[in-house]
Amino acid sequence: MSSENEQSGGPGGEAPEQLALIRETVRKAKVPRAKPRTWRGAALAKELPVARVLVNKGVLHLDKYFDYAVPEELDEAAQPGVRVRVRFGAGNRNVHDGRREGGGLIDGFVIERLAKSDYEGTLAALAGVVSDEPVLSPELLGLARAVADRYAGSLADVLQLAVPPRNARAESKPSPEPLPPPEAPAAGTWERYAQGPGFLAALAGGGAPRAVWTALPGPHWPDELARVVAAALASGRGALVVVPDGRSAARVDAALTGVLGEGRHAVLTAEAGPEKRYRQWLAVRRGAVRAVVGTRAAMFAPVKDLGLVVIWEDGDSSHSEPHAPLPHAREVLLLRAAHDKCAFLLGSTSCTVEAAQLVESGWAAPLAAGRDQVRAAAPLVRTVGDIDVARDEAARAARLPSLAWEVVRNGLKTGPVLVQVPRRGYVPRLACERCRTPARCVHCAGPLEAPDERALHCAWCGRGEAGWHCIECGSNRLRAQIVGARRTAEELGRAFPAVPVRTSGRDHVLDTVPGQPALVISTPGAEPVADGGYAAALLLDGWAMLGRPDLRAGEEALRRWIDAASLVRGQGEGGTVVVVAEPTLRPVQALVRWDPVGHAVRELAERAELRFPPVSRMAAVSGRAETLTEFLGAVELPGDAEVLGPVPMPVADPGRPRRPGDAPPGESWERVLLRVPPGSGAALAAALKSAQAARLTRGDDPVRIRVDPPDIG
Repeated sequence: MSSENEQSGGPGGEAPEQLALIRETVRKAKVPRAKPRTWRGAALAKELPVARVLVNKGVLHLDKYFDYAVPEELDEAAQPGVRVRVRFGAGNRNVHDGRREGGGLIDGFVIERLAKSDYEGTLAALAGVVSDEPVLSPELLGLARAVADRYAGSLADVLQLAVPPRNARAESKPSPEPLPPPEAPAAGTWERYAQGPGFLAALAGGGAPRAVWTALPGPHWPDELARVVAAALASGRGALVVVPDGRSAARVDAALTGVLGEGRHAVLTAEAGPEKRYRQWLAVRRGAVRAVVGTRAAMFAPVKDLGLVVIWEDGDSSHSEPHAPLPHAREVLLLRAAHDKCAFLLGSTSCTVEAAQLVESGWAAPLAAGRDQVRAAAPLVRTVGDIDVARDEAARAARLPSLAWEVVRNGLKTGPVLVQVPRRGYVPRLACERCRTPARCVHCAGPLEAPDERALHCAWCGRGEAGWHCIECGSNRLRAQIVGARRTAEELGRAFPAVPVRTSGRDHVLDTVPGQPALVISTPGAEPVADGGYAAALLLDGWAMLGRPDLRAGEEALRRWIDAASLVRGQGEGGTVVVVAEPTLRPVQALVRWDPVGHAVRELAERAELRFPPVSRMAAVSGRAETLTEFLGAVELPGDAEVLGPVPMPVADPGRPRRPGDAPPGESWERVLLRVPPGSGAALAAALKSAQAARLTRGDDPVRIRVDPPDIG
């Protein structure tokens, strides 16, 4: 028998069908519980679940950002600027857009976090965060993008130069606390320059002066650079100094310590090792240190509140980066000065045409000493020409003219004597003593050589050569075109047996030598600093440096000579320099007068007439003949562009290192020069980058592109 409730359908008397309808209505009316967004079952970040990533892939057709999903467990660490690991490339022909699973793991940087992606499909997720240290700031990213655009390169390639590899041990150590700004420094030896004290005062007052500084010869330039840095720090801003090599960095480091004290600057050089260098770099990025001195890679140092950028010896080839996209430190610092509106100083004992152009255009002011100061600081320069050498029996017997022997003997009475030879080696090449025609093999036209005073033989085919005579003048007397440091040291050692002989070159570079009498034989750029300065210097085989088939041959020879002569005592202390070169040549006369600026101004005027860089912008494009033809047919050059060439590229000599302008071994390459007037450089770089990216997308062979090549041959 059923109960009353059952008969009436329930407590309220509803029928079973009605109860079922009510339950279904209530169930549908309930608000469903929010489910977290997931990727492959893993929860994503609740806010800004998309990371825009720059992958570390330096090819041009992938020079863009890719979107990735941010897993919830990586939400806190995956902030803009940090290094991450992502899957990139799924093994198919399509470019991976971060939207598929698969592909290998690759490093990248988080550029920004977004609420959503513009892609409608499923995003791949970040694989991991390498470190939560934000190493890529918006300022550094902007600079890297500007450099990539200027040099027709990829952003990833620039960031490989700008951000050093991670070192976990260095990253785990805290950086020191920042020190308060120092007091403004005294002018010191800047008093020798009419505008020197004013430049320091402008920096200390928070100004942004721009100057090209022609430094006086002598040992004072590191201290002068240190005082410039101290003036910038006194204004509460940061400073960056880029020098060509570790030896220069060590001298500026010591000067900065003397002026600022310990703990106020960082040194960024390869000699420091990866851990120490990365620790110093982190101290700069974190703002613990506001002053940096370093070699080429330091041009990207992330200095906080940058107030001054400095480059020393901008003509040194070490400032030209050999890795893609091949930027030059001077141009990168010019970009930083313009972007950060900070002060700029280009300093050197010589002067490049680029430095002269900065002054001629009015962008920078000259910062130089008067002629009386130059005469007091510079040594006496004397010349010996080829005619004098030919008439000099001493020179015919031992390559050194009588004047050079006299200067060496007198110099050794009071101190060391520097001898600069153009290149290292024993006896690299031979030439006719009378007319300087190169001695070549009659079988293959290869260069003849006689190492260790043995019989002549060809350096290419190895055949011996008996009874050689010059095909131009008939003479049978040979001389070494360029005698290297070792051979010169042996010759001088025999001539001065009681005097120590030291050599400095690529294999073993001396930093300093004592002030006692000695002969110091050095290749250009490897000259050690002598305590108290050299008593004298010999600059040998000047014709070999001037005779290079290079637009910069004269400028480079003068720079090398002035760098060496700047290590010699001033004329008032008896310092003397002898240069063995034709006295009437412009670079030789500029050395005698100690007028590098005048030489650069005249070189600039000639380049303006010929429309050569830096008056114009230029790019060198090289590759196989058919590849180069295809590229030139596809690239959309600016309307005012000129195509110069093509010309065949030289092939490196067998057994010798390949130079930047050489074709790959066993291949026949050609090169063209593309020239545009000022104002069209950005359009040229963009056109080259676009055409190269299109070739890479199709899988075609790329060409080699170099914007603003330092040597156009």
